[in-house]
Amino acid sequence: MMGALAGCAGEVGVRAYDPYYRDYHVWGDAEAPYYNNWVIETHRPHVDYRRLNKHDRDEYWRWRHDHH
Repeated sequence: MMGALAGCAGEVGVRAYDPYYRDYHVWGDAEAPYYNNWVIETHRPHVDYRRLNKHDRDEYWRWRHDHH
């Protein structure tokens, strides 16, 4: 489940639900370096986060919790 969310500094991000950990994450500019590391470490083609399918989004957030 994703929806638009305005951030504190005027940055617009995407709010993403992580069903594995049952929490929410805000996707914004600060998340990009972590996402890029995931793309490299998992040998995936770079795809804009908003275009990832649900399985890949879930995999990303699982990786994110385990690594940072």
